[in-house]
Amino acid sequence: MRKFYTLLAREVRGYFHSPIGYIVVVFFLLVTGVNYYFQISFMNQRPASYSVQEAFFNNVFFWLPFILIFPLITMRLFAEEFKLGTIEPLMTAPVRDLQVVLAKFFGALVFYIALWLPTLLYFAIFQKITQQPAANSAGAYCGSYLMVLLLGMFYLSVGCLASVLTKNQIVAAIISFCAITLLFFLGLIQYILLDVSGGMRDWLGYVSAIEHMATYSRGIIDTRPVVLYLSMTALMLALTYQAFQSRKWRL
Repeated sequence: MRKFYTLLAREVRGYFHSPIGYIVVVFFLLVTGVNYYFQISFMNQRPASYSVQEAFFNNVFFWLPFILIFPLITMRLFAEEFKLGTIEPLMTAPVRDLQVVLAKFFGALVFYIALWLPTLLYFAIFQKITQQPAANSAGAYCGSYLMVLLLGMFYLSVGCLASVLTKNQIVAAIISFCAITLLFFLGLIQYILLDVSGGMRDWLGYVSAIEHMATYSRGIIDTRPVVLYLSMTALMLALTYQAFQSRKWRL
């Protein structure tokens, strides 16, 4: 386990000591801050039946940067190692291939969680200034950030798989962006096509990230999305492991 933690620390340091890491942090906090400001401004103009916290997590300005950050976070994970040749000493080190894959995934996950921690200040500052709660309940906060975590784990695993398939970081980013966008918009078909059958509409609602976030941001915790995203994350990591081993034997 010590070797795994060493690999994990290496990956985390790589994010916080690289220019792309700082670019992602600035971009993400800037866009989410603007999103929060616009939601507050809009709610000040007219009465709203939803809370500030619900408004923040359920609008197009939330989803656009949310989808964009995953290719930026994951594109360097394996692609950069293969391109620079630094993957060879890593493969010959006394560590298992599964440990390498998991260390890279959890390193990306740690950085992803660090991105979201400052957003907690948005709601704390709002409550401090207005003396009004930003959410209807504590469960709404927990639900929103739990869904952010579940979606993040799944999309990061998709990005890991994309990165292990190529030596080019840009190609890895494009593959992961297309895959994540396709998965995201799959849940929007029920809103676009009017002649979707009831069974198909239920299935699309089951895989819809927007539906899941809307439900969880109200503090309603449904276990089905938890099972879905955890199982899909495990599947993507298993595929990444197999692809990594395949490329290892070709080197």
